[in-house]
Amino acid sequence: MRLKDKVAVITGAARGLGAAFAVGFAKEGAKIVIGDIRDAKNTVNAIEKAGGNALYVKTDVSKQDQCEALAKAAVERFGGIDILLNNAGVLVTIKPFMEVTSEEFMKVMETNALGPFHCTKAVFPYMKDRGGKIINISSATIFEGVPGVPHYIASKGAVMALTRGMARELGDYNINVNAIAPGFTHSEGGDEFDRNKKFPSVPLDEVQLPLRCIKRPTHPEDLVGTAIYLACDDSRLITGQMIVHDGGFSLH
Repeated sequence: MRLKDKVAVITGAARGLGAAFAVGFAKEGAKIVIGDIRDAKNTVNAIEKAGGNALYVKTDVSKQDQCEALAKAAVERFGGIDILLNNAGVLVTIKPFMEVTSEEFMKVMETNALGPFHCTKAVFPYMKDRGGKIINISSATIFEGVPGVPHYIASKGAVMALTRGMARELGDYNINVNAIAPGFTHSEGGDEFDRNKKFPSVPLDEVQLPLRCIKRPTHPEDLVGTAIYLACDDSRLITGQMIVHDGGFSLH
């Protein structure tokens, strides 16, 4: 088990990609602490069914005090924090940029960009003397130039910039900071995003799959191995990097 006895804080793990990360990490031996604004009892049950240990703490990552409470609860329950996976994010609707309000833009930034900053600040006091791994979830949209989501792209571009800055600043504490940039992924959130978009009129797979190098849909489980790699000792000298996980679509 590559994560045996490690303690992993994973945000946005009540469903979808985050839930897949949480269950996958648990199967590798990690103790899981879930921070999500949604009820994560189903993920906790799945982890316990797989023989793992999990704790859920209701958390709005846009609030610094709630992120600090999440980190404190993790330490009180499991004795420390070894891994932080910043997965929590806000769904948006593809629509003409002129229809995106300033309020919508800032709401997305507060969760998608400020959330990872809050959580990193919250776990740092517990990681600084023992080292750790921080994994941020960005998005391949920052390379693909997807129209209709300027607020989402801006927030995920900020995540990559934050990843590089934090890698520099936290390296002296033996803390690795990396990012994963998924392409369109079939999950509860991804499928909701696809259904609610104003354009294109066809499913996103019909647009994207012909332009991918690997022409098949992506599911949450496809990303779990990448996250485990960045969370375990195999990646001990990798930091400040982004792994683009979109089947090669952004190469087009």
